[in-house]
Amino acid sequence: MNIEIDKLTPCLEEVKTGKIVDTFFTSVSKQELNTLKNWKFNWTSNKLNNYETYKLVVKNDDRIQGLVAIKDIPQDKSVYVRIAESAPHNMGENKEYKGVGGHLFAIAVLRSFELGYNGFVYMDAKNIRLVSHYSKMLGAIFIGTPHPYRMAIDETTAKKLLNLYNFRRDQ
Repeated sequence: MNIEIDKLTPCLEEVKTGKIVDTFFTSVSKQELNTLKNWKFNWTSNKLNNYETYKLVVKNDDRIQGLVAIKDIPQDKSVYVRIAESAPHNMGENKEYKGVGGHLFAIAVLRSFELGYNGFVYMDAKNIRLVSHYSKMLGAIFIGTPHPYRMAIDETTAKKLLNLYNFRRDQ
């Protein structure tokens, strides 16, 4: 996991204007994933075959703003976030929107609540710098093994994330 959490916002914030824009999320199709260009992760990888993949979209704009791949782990009563990524146009100095990263984790938290896991989510950060970043920005807890940078979002933090985010799911 290597995604920047630049800001926690109720939806997404347009960088140029500071305006908060409405968002929704839905499952993403293989056809849509095949059209992606300049993303860091290969979203058509077979490594994601058993994962639910969701796209974050701004209302009245069909461009994907970010993607998250999650997996239901019933034996752990949790949702595992395999990968989350902001769209290329939402990275770096000239990004279009702030808040994508936090929003993607809020989707995972919501899915955990839907599955009856009280918002419990875990993920593997790419390095120790990101462990510190996710701890500070998301309130994630470092738990270590079996992955050296494993982190979790507990029930209390999950509720805080859901109370912050103001998105809807497109059925």
